[in-house]
Amino acid sequence: MSLHAEILIAKHLKQAVFKNKAVYIITIFIGILLLYAAFSGWINYTNQNETSEKYQHESREDWLKNPDKNPHRMAHYGNFAFRKSTPLSVFEFGMEPFFGNAIFLEAHKQNTANFSEAGFSNSMLRFGEISIAMVLQILLPLLIFFIGFNSVAAERENGTLKLLLSQGISWKQLLVGKISGIASVVMLLFIPAIIILIFMWLLLQNFTISADETIKMLLFVVFHFIYLLFFCAIAVLISASSKTSKKALVSLIGIWLVFTIILPRTTQAIGAFIYEAPSKIQFNSNIEKDILKQGDSHNPNDVHYKAIKDSLLRVYKVDSVQKLPFNYSGFIMTEGEKISSTIYNKHLEDLLLIYRKQNRFSKTVSFINPYIAMKNLSMGLSNTDYDSYIDFQKQAEAYRYKMAQKMNALQIKYISNNKDKPAVIGKEHWADVQEFQYEPKGIWDVLKSEIISVISIILWIGVLFIFIKTAAKNLKAI
Repeated sequence: MSLHAEILIAKHLKQAVFKNKAVYIITIFIGILLLYAAFSGWINYTNQNETSEKYQHESREDWLKNPDKNPHRMAHYGNFAFRKSTPLSVFEFGMEPFFGNAIFLEAHKQNTANFSEAGFSNSMLRFGEISIAMVLQILLPLLIFFIGFNSVAAERENGTLKLLLSQGISWKQLLVGKISGIASVVMLLFIPAIIILIFMWLLLQNFTISADETIKMLLFVVFHFIYLLFFCAIAVLISASSKTSKKALVSLIGIWLVFTIILPRTTQAIGAFIYEAPSKIQFNSNIEKDILKQGDSHNPNDVHYKAIKDSLLRVYKVDSVQKLPFNYSGFIMTEGEKISSTIYNKHLEDLLLIYRKQNRFSKTVSFINPYIAMKNLSMGLSNTDYDSYIDFQKQAEAYRYKMAQKMNALQIKYISNNKDKPAVIGKEHWADVQEFQYEPKGIWDVLKSEIISVISIILWIGVLFIFIKTAAKNLKAI
């Protein structure tokens, strides 16, 4: 009997909603936006990955086609690392348009990612692109509030609320029925969007999926469903506690503005203010200063490296570097690369610590704002968040260091200290350096970095059950 009453209330609300022609217009408009978001996401994904594959291949071919030369010159010739997008990035662009997807890798120097989409776009990009995730996280909650603001308040204004309660309908049944009714309307958009999402996701992977990607997709769908259900409950609770529909609508619009616009931008600004990060110029300048303190590996008269030379001469009991059993310059370049990379990594970790504190502050606010929690989790699952960008930087740096040290090792092994002999090696050695392959973060790394977001969403659902239970006991018909 209880379930029957809740189903009847849900069906009645659904019928009442679609008597309003404005709902049809808004629903069709959001549906068109979802289709456009899916299409633009597909185009962005295919274009970026095709471009990355093209230039990664060209960069590799250029590397292999280099003629016989000194290995250290090859290390300075450099290489490129490109980052391919993951299938879920079609639906959640995240920070990807603003972060670069290519890094130039060379000896003795660490570069940052370049060639971001924002760098080649007009100023409209700063307002955000339309993605499926944006529609689900921002526009559908607004539609939910538009549908649900008068779900209970209108019953109170019309006098039918007392009639319903007098017929044996409990507040709990009424609230659950209204929430279910709003959810059934929203599912008319959500379910088709998810079907399109899954089909595109499968198509992009040629219907060959990994367990890791499957778990990410399932979590993406499940948490977005929970997120929308949360807003359905908020709409009904605010409507039930408001004396008029007008007050309920104003309150809900205020909540939407605070959740989706005001708090996200405010917390970012506050976090950046509390944990101030150095500018890029200052960051690079600090690195250069520390490297210079350690010496210049290209300067034969440098005090630090002269001490290394003297030590080598003593150990091998020779009076000149030309008599060493290995290439002296290659040995010094290896030492210089090790020192500069260590200094860079130390400064980078200090910088990342500041950024982690900024992000931690923002994530902590997700305990009072479900939108921030959902946005962070969504970006993490699609590998378009800040942590994924840093992970790409670190993978590229590890590859760069290995490449530089490989060239230094070839110089030590094959290049003679005798300057009368050719200081070159055969080009077949260039293939000893493997091509760069970016590996996106796995699901467990994502959940580890987004554990605060997951916990906050679960807590919000728990709090809502408490609110519904409390409201069912305390709400009045008048």
